[in-house]
Amino acid sequence: MDRKEQWQLDVEEWVRARQLRQATFSQLRRKDGDVPVKTIIRPIELRGELYYQFQYFIGNKVTHENVPHTDAADRMIAWLEQHYRQALIKSSEADVQLLFSKKGKATVLTKPSTAKAETESLDHNRQKQRVVQEGEAAPFLVELGIMTKDGKVAAKKQDKFRQINRFLEMVTDVLPYLPEDREITIVDFGCGKSYLTFALYHLLAVKQQRRISVVGLDLKADVIAFCQELADKLGYDRLRFQVGDIAQYNEQSEVDMVVTLHACDTATDAALVKAVEWGASVILSVPCCQHELFRQIENEAMAPLLSHGLLKERFSALATDAIRSQLLEVLGYRTQLLEFIDPEHTPKNMLIRAVRTAGSGSSVDKARKWQEYVIFRDMLNVSPYLERALGSRLPEQ
Repeated sequence: MDRKEQWQLDVEEWVRARQLRQATFSQLRRKDGDVPVKTIIRPIELRGELYYQFQYFIGNKVTHENVPHTDAADRMIAWLEQHYRQALIKSSEADVQLLFSKKGKATVLTKPSTAKAETESLDHNRQKQRVVQEGEAAPFLVELGIMTKDGKVAAKKQDKFRQINRFLEMVTDVLPYLPEDREITIVDFGCGKSYLTFALYHLLAVKQQRRISVVGLDLKADVIAFCQELADKLGYDRLRFQVGDIAQYNEQSEVDMVVTLHACDTATDAALVKAVEWGASVILSVPCCQHELFRQIENEAMAPLLSHGLLKERFSALATDAIRSQLLEVLGYRTQLLEFIDPEHTPKNMLIRAVRTAGSGSSVDKARKWQEYVIFRDMLNVSPYLERALGSRLPEQ
């Protein structure tokens, strides 16, 4: 193994000792549309754990990724070695500027620290205000009984209020992938009582004044009637609800964002197929019950796990979401599996967030992801609905 350079050891120590306050990477080594022209890294605290948030600047878009502190140093070193010629790293001990030659040799310039004191809070929730603030009455929340008219959140609705804000934070992170020069079309499959559908409309149409058209679809006629009545009362004229089945919905030819929250079993897959067919730029999916693979999985080597119904059920759910994520990657989406809300509130707390950009994912990368998928699928001896439904869009075996 090559001996590490001093700057690499310093980065590892700053992260290990929690001294890193901010790092900015810039000046690409070579032009590459898939590599951010600038990356800013800062520490944040999520649910009591230290993470480093990587803020990526690609063209006029900005995205974020929260990396566990145990992986942050390796990520930073690799990105500097591969992509950037300059870095400004601020620690509690010093400000360090790294300048890399064309051959990769590093020049290190050190100055006294300008970073904020270590006592500064890293609480992510304090740094990033909630999209919907308590004390500011949102009409849809008042009508849904979550807030009073003076903006106070009802005691029994605190969990729902946090869930709404968590969802809107996730939406905010992917807004750069949605068009700004035309109307945005959004379809919410299995919308139910539509707390989050109304929240989405409130964020985009009311607060951000974007041109949008939102359709909420559900099988329950009484629920749809209630939601449409409320939309009319609120004056949300670009939000409509209708009774319908996901797989049979064909009213749109192009959709920018597809939302599917707690659609049961393969109904989630049907929504993902629609999203792919429409070429949706953003997919937000929180799966519900996942029974399909539970009935199919067979692997003698995994008998100690699969012989227990509870363990098999949980493994099947994880395998199902892994398959969904991988197939979306094969089709050119970049996916993340995120914790939607604290698991103490509901076990169905996994959210699949997928974004698609023009030319995303090389053919070599997609081929590799397809082979990874095939190996995983065959190991479990399963035939997923999603693969069959996507059909000719996937590579030939």
